[in-house]
Amino acid sequence: MTFCVEKETDISVSFSVEELFEAVAKQVLSEENCPYEAEINLLLTDSEAIRVYNREYRDIDRETDVLSFPGVDYESPSDFSLVEQDLTCYINPDTQELMLGDIILNMDRVISQAKEFGHSEKREFAFLITHSMLHLLGYDHMTEEEEKLMFEKQDAILDSMGIHR
Repeated sequence: MTFCVEKETDISVSFSVEELFEAVAKQVLSEENCPYEAEINLLLTDSEAIRVYNREYRDIDRETDVLSFPGVDYESPSDFSLVEQDLTCYINPDTQELMLGDIILNMDRVISQAKEFGHSEKREFAFLITHSMLHLLGYDHMTEEEEKLMFEKQDAILDSMGIHR
């Protein structure tokens, strides 16, 4: 597995973002039965920069907590059949890992939302990584049914890791 973390902010927290990112990502991939070793990129940024990314990539001119950019097309969540049909499109030829996608995380919101929701920054970070990883695996929350499924999965993954509100 390849987990690349890039920081464009000096915002610090009391835990290792690299270790928690890797642990959460591995747990999500395990729970979703991902049959491949994967590579995932994480960019840690702030509110001002994520607003620019959100405007540039989604035409939404406001800050957000996390952005997810899946590298795989899915017919349904965690359905890797399209990967199997075209390995050259989804597998890095140098590492033989699935190019799962990119995450941009707003560290300002990790801190503010932890306070707002009354839990630790570690829990908020883990929640946002879990949420984003599920997006990288094809989950969404555009309908009430999709949202219910995605939030149940998020809670189950975090509970299995002992990360609670």
